[in-house]
Amino acid sequence: MKGFLDTSVLVAVFYTRHVHHEPSFRLFTQFDKASGYCGAHSLAEVYSTLTRMPGGQRVDGDQAMLFIGDICERLSLVTLSGEEYLETLKESPAMGITGGAIYDALLARCAMKAGAEILYTWNVRHFVRCGDEVGRRVRTPEG
Repeated sequence: MKGFLDTSVLVAVFYTRHVHHEPSFRLFTQFDKASGYCGAHSLAEVYSTLTRMPGGQRVDGDQAMLFIGDICERLSLVTLSGEEYLETLKESPAMGITGGAIYDALLARCAMKAGAEILYTWNVRHFVRCGDEVGRRVRTPEG
């Protein structure tokens, strides 16, 4: 079964104090490059999030890159073409997608491009508005 892990799951994998660390980590280790996917953009989001966490929770850039290396070893990266970006942007107003939610719409497009049967996220609400085809695939790592 092909699974797509969004940024919220990937951050929880490497942030051991995260409330969703255990189920996210278990899910992450179930996949390999043949069955697990993430959006290439999620690498930048993981780096940004982990290097700007508050206080003692923050990791430095080198540590964040080690985590990103782990993601790249385990999951296949999905990228969108310029046309796919534009198509997603054009479809978004009709779905009520505005602001930062566009990044979830782009990740949803990556999941569909990968042929993922399940899109794993801790932000279910963000993805179900990306249409029925996406909404049917959305799950949290614990169910």
